[in-house]
Amino acid sequence: MKELNAVKGFKVFKPDWTCRGFQYEVGMTFEEDVTPDCCDRGFHFCKELKDCFNYYDFNPDNKVAKVVALGEIDEESDNSKCCTNKIQIVEEITWEEVLSMVNLGKANSGLCNTGNRNTGDRNTGNRNTGSLNTGNLNTGGWNTGDWNTGNFNTGNRNTGGWNTGNRNTGGWNTGHFNTGDWNTGNCNTGNCNTGNRNTGDWNLSSFNSGCFCTDEHEILIFDKPSGMSYRDWLNSDARYMLNDIPKDAVEWIWSDNMTDEEKAANPTYKTTGGYLKVIDESECGQIWWDGLSEAKKAIIKAIPNFDADKFEKCTGIKLEGKDE
Repeated sequence: MKELNAVKGFKVFKPDWTCRGFQYEVGMTFEEDVTPDCCDRGFHFCKELKDCFNYYDFNPDNKVAKVVALGEIDEESDNSKCCTNKIQIVEEITWEEVLSMVNLGKANSGLCNTGNRNTGDRNTGNRNTGSLNTGNLNTGGWNTGDWNTGNFNTGNRNTGGWNTGNRNTGGWNTGHFNTGDWNTGNCNTGNCNTGNRNTGDWNLSSFNSGCFCTDEHEILIFDKPSGMSYRDWLNSDARYMLNDIPKDAVEWIWSDNMTDEEKAANPTYKTTGGYLKVIDESECGQIWWDGLSEAKKAIIKAIPNFDADKFEKCTGIKLEGKDE
């Protein structure tokens, strides 16, 4: 306990300017014949405005004021809270002033933010809705990375929580692009995978639909065992070529080649001499196939278990003959 003159601080009140049942008024001085004792008796206040919200909700409906302690002072060991037996309520602080005083950053609605435009509290990053984020644009809390919706993420762009990797929808992933949980590998839909691109669970290898696999398995092609792993297929010339099929294209159709339906749907052909036709994916595939050299067509036909009918059902591409 010690005597201090004009110790400045801050105090938060309920909307009716009461605190612990005592009625206060701006501009007035209040005194009690007590020896102040924190959390027991006396008029409580904080030297730092941010510390007030350890004891009061961070609520814009509450009143906040600058105060001066004029009597004896009792102070907690961490200096976060003080009390006195004589206090003056100097002036009210608007909520806009409160926000600027408790945040180092700008345009924050939350409390104790170093970054900017945070709704949550104690963020170092920017534009966080959650709290205790170091990164930016987090909806969850306690994220070190950026653009996280979940919580406790070190990586970036995670929807789940506790991810060290990036772009995970699941949780507790060290790898990246996982939908499942507890994956060390990448691009897994299943859970607890060390390998990559697994749909199943607890796989050490990659590209597995099953569980507890340690080796990459043979895949089916055209519904039959192919002798290839999925990795083999990814590295094949045939897959490389098939990825070149355009998804859409356009072609100029001259009026002489237009059908009656096309003329009705495109009446401007009378002045333009034709119209620009948008070619859908199925037509693009056929145009692509028809433009291939025989050598390249042979690469496609050499896919294990090649079946022309199934190839047409899956791609819309018709071969010249069913015996192809």
